[in-house]
Amino acid sequence: MNDQRKSKKVIPIISDTSQDQYISLYEAHKKVYPRSTKGYFTNWRWIMVWITQIVFYGLPWLTWGDRQALLLDITTHRFYIFGLILYPQDLIYLTVLLIIAALALFLFTTVAGRLWCGFTCPQSVYTEIFLWIERKVEGDRAARIRLDGAKVSFKKIYKKWLKHAVWISFSMWTGFTFLGYFTPIRDLTEGIMHLGLGPWETFWICFYGFATYGNAGFLREQVCKHMCPYARFQSVMFDNDTLIVTYDQERGEPRSGRSRNVNAQVQGLGDCIDCSFCVQVCPVGIDIRDGLQAECISCGLCIDACNGVMDKMGYEPGLIRFATQSGTSQLAPKHEIIKKILRPRVVIYGLVLILLCASFVISLALRPTFTVDVTRDRGVMSRITSGGKLENVYVLQITNATEIPQQYSISVSGLQGLSVSSNREFIVKAADSRMFPVSLQIIDGSATAGSHKIKFEIESINRKEHVSEKSIFYVSPM
Repeated sequence: MNDQRKSKKVIPIISDTSQDQYISLYEAHKKVYPRSTKGYFTNWRWIMVWITQIVFYGLPWLTWGDRQALLLDITTHRFYIFGLILYPQDLIYLTVLLIIAALALFLFTTVAGRLWCGFTCPQSVYTEIFLWIERKVEGDRAARIRLDGAKVSFKKIYKKWLKHAVWISFSMWTGFTFLGYFTPIRDLTEGIMHLGLGPWETFWICFYGFATYGNAGFLREQVCKHMCPYARFQSVMFDNDTLIVTYDQERGEPRSGRSRNVNAQVQGLGDCIDCSFCVQVCPVGIDIRDGLQAECISCGLCIDACNGVMDKMGYEPGLIRFATQSGTSQLAPKHEIIKKILRPRVVIYGLVLILLCASFVISLALRPTFTVDVTRDRGVMSRITSGGKLENVYVLQITNATEIPQQYSISVSGLQGLSVSSNREFIVKAADSRMFPVSLQIIDGSATAGSHKIKFEIESINRKEHVSEKSIFYVSPM
């Protein structure tokens, strides 16, 4: 009995009949059936769905010259971003970009809560798309509930099969597009058309496809509630002047169902008619009337649903609205709420974000079109040539970050009489990196023994750009 109790995770309760009863410690997951609605925020959600998906599915097909405009080519270690070509050594730009994204998220969260989650987060966007497909196949909320509760029949099997077939097709297209950012999408298309897709490409398309299928089709709000860390640390960025979806307790309570002919003020009732439409349209299945909750993604659908009901009842809209906690408690007018948004914390975030963005853009604009790495040949410290000169050998790796071939010339300084005894000019192909041996010589005995600092000057003849790299010239003791 003890082993059985442990496996079921239950606790015993002694009843009047002296028999053991058990209560599960885990609440069973209740499926959320979001109701469709119309209104201002619903329209904006669909606008963001269209914008994000047009960008996501369209970008890989854009071309820049004779290549894909946006391609993070891992095999060649080159990242093509329209006119830019970045290399692994340019990782600092990715770091700065991530810092900018994090700071922007902090700023937007401080100002207006989880707007990112409600309108542009991929989880929310794809969940909305999958729900739209589900509505088209299975019907509205009531029809979906009836279908899930119905016995197995041909109609039920057909609708479920059709829905999942469309879901899987859309998910595989999403996985294919996502991989198109890392492998040329036209090569992927050709491989699929000729059944010549490689095993790794097949694996990643299926992986990302079924990740989309699982997250948007099944997990849905559970990702927002239990898997997304943003919901957990958002409270750190909230304050009393953050815009959130709020229910006006003073106006809405006490709530009660009624007809349009009932005078709520005479009856001492609030404006909330307890229709629960705000709960039915919520994609995460919460009741906003219970106050601010970590699960709320600030999508505003409950606002649209409530405003629709208020309009039918002849009441003023805004029983549920975007407002601040301080504004709601103090019944502050709208212009006062907006004024409080521009508080010092927000201004500081904004200024730092503008400064970082400007520095990032300027740094990219001034970024040199080639890089040079100098490595001294450590196999031979120094040697005497047949002409009686002391020689050191180096290897210069020149990376051409442009899309046309470039010619480079080399000069050195730092020691009297130091000269380049090897070839001084090199050609590097477009978006290529090459290594060149370079020999430097001085007259034997013209410098003291030891290491001497020298400087390589590499010039792009086509663009008149210069890059300097330091190294040492070693003079061996006699």
